[in-house]
Amino acid sequence: MKTSNKLDKAYKTISEVAEILDLKNKKNGKLSTHTIRFWEKTFKQVRPKLLNSKRRYYDKSSIEILKKIKFLLKDQGFKIEGVKKLLNNELTFNLDDTAKKSISYDDRSFKLKLNKISNIIKDIKNLK
Repeated sequence: MKTSNKLDKAYKTISEVAEILDLKNKKNGKLSTHTIRFWEKTFKQVRPKLLNSKRRYYDKSSIEILKKIKFLLKDQGFKIEGVKKLLNNELTFNLDDTAKKSISYDDRSFKLKLNKISNIIKDIKNLK
């Protein structure tokens, strides 16, 4: 980030989000905001606030969704349709929720939680 004050703001500009996601043009090294605009059109889950003469502002949840989209597309090699299915079925969100809950061996529902995670992973692999 350019300034520490920007870290405290609730909303980020499209340039700040491009910097967070490390979206840079390979040829000139400049931030690539057109990718984010494309993802907005492609994925209904990405909805920035449009304020002040249609400038885009992103909240924390939108940025998290964009991080997931980038990870799935760029790092995991998913196709756009696969990512759409994941986001529409909320498989990735369910996996996040399950991971946040502590799982201990003494927990009676340990096997159920483990099976749920396993099934989510299988569903994700089937979408590739």
